Amino acid sequence: MIEVRDLTKSYGLNKAIDSLNFTVSKGEVVGFLGPNGAGKSTTMKIITGFMAPTSGQASIAGFDVFESPLEVKKRIGYLPENPPVYGDMLVTDYLKFVAELKGVEKNKIQKNVSMALEKTNLGSVSQRLIQNLSKGFRQRVGIAQALVSDPEVLILDEPTVGLDPKQVAEIRDLIKELRGQHTIILSTHILPEVQATCERIIIIHRGHIVAQDSLANLSSLQKGVRKIQLKVRRNSSELATGLKNISGVQKISSGATPSDFVIETTEGEDVIEAVATYVMKAGAGLLEINSAKADLEDIFLKLTYGSTESQEVVS
Repeated sequence: MIEVRDLTKSYGLNKAIDSLNFTVSKGEVVGFLGPNGAGKSTTMKIITGFMAPTSGQASIAGFDVFESPLEVKKRIGYLPENPPVYGDMLVTDYLKFVAELKGVEKNKIQKNVSMALEKTNLGSVSQRLIQNLSKGFRQRVGIAQALVSDPEVLILDEPTVGLDPKQVAEIRDLIKELRGQHTIILSTHILPEVQATCERIIIIHRGHIVAQDSLANLSSLQKGVRKIQLKVRRNSSELATGLKNISGVQKISSGATPSDFVIETTEGEDVIEAVATYVMKAGAGLLEINSAKADLEDIFLKLTYGSTESQEVVS
């Protein structure tokens, strides 16, 4: 459905994105994840036809974004980071206007507007001025304008930025409801956003794709690594030194309080047992110990934090 090949965008000597390659299959929900400035929005603007690349190709449903722009735009609904809404228009009038701009057949406009209002739960505010709506509702109007042409592909760029927790939860639920009905790319730097809504993840860093796979498969990047969260009654420098000497312990860092430790170990219950046994023998007072496999935050930080280069990992 979406195919990107060797996509590059340069600003002088600076490359915002460099030789990106990825595909998105029909009906997939893919998270396009990266820190601020990684090149996410640049990529979204190019594949939606809002910006020309320096080199490379992008196609939607077999149509080249730049050779067949009208065919592509018929098939895409795009929510930029700042929703393109007109505050002095009523919600319904605005959606009709957008439908006309997108070339929706006249006899289908009302049906499509009603569909967009229903999917985004905007029925109660459909006759209100957009400028009088809360930010959460304005964001829903932005998603509704992306949906009003009933596109095959939805591109959502930071759809929950600036929203309160309740509004974020509502937008996430909406994206889940759209799953399967549309092919969706969700561009964000918010990790829970991806975990809550996406089936596959593409991680971009400094203009390069550093990983793309399902979350389950990406966990293999941290294969063999387990974090132990340890809480003791009496901490000491001798305790930390002793813990470091346990076979399988790779790294120890301080937790939320002086009594807390975060221990990275090789995967295995025997290491956890050895840590617990040592703490008790040392008389430190074992209060709590639990472990968890690496999550998306661990993977994301490993690929994007504190390194100048990362190797691409693909499925």
